[in-house]
Amino acid sequence: MDFVLASASPRRRDILKKAGYNFVIEPSSAEEVKDLSLGYGEMVKKLAEQKAKDVYKKVKKITLAADTIVTFEGDILEKPKSKEENVRFLKRLSGKVNRVYTGYCVIADGEIFSGFDYADVKFNELSDDVIREYVGKGLGADKAGGYGIQDGYDLVASVDGEYDTVVGLPLKKVKEILERLL
Repeated sequence: MDFVLASASPRRRDILKKAGYNFVIEPSSAEEVKDLSLGYGEMVKKLAEQKAKDVYKKVKKITLAADTIVTFEGDILEKPKSKEENVRFLKRLSGKVNRVYTGYCVIADGEIFSGFDYADVKFNELSDDVIREYVGKGLGADKAGGYGIQDGYDLVASVDGEYDTVVGLPLKKVKEILERLL
């Protein structure tokens, strides 16, 4: 085991496994306290730090945590609370650009290494049929913004930034930290 992943996200797990890391999963139970006065990037960084600290104090091993939000026209589009909200999110995003922020934090020997990354995601124009089918399959239900770029649907036209940041973990930045520590 190289480290502890403080997340239950299957997407983060998959990114790290594909990168060849060995880790155990210990989801954080920290209450997420969003401080909007920080700005989106600093806010997700602080949320990742909260999660990492929560797990690190239990395991006392290298701990990695992350937090992702989708922003659009001044709003944070969190995980949709219902299928109806998921439909509203996708209709809003259709044909437009949203920004995804992912904060990350690694704690090792009590030392904190954290930061954030963002990417701009341009959506294709989505038909009502595509939205209904996507939401009907529950694919966006557990994802910030109500969508997953990796879900196999043609939702996204382009990404300006790191693809993995949109999925939920800025791998390039996290790898730099882990390579120094492992």
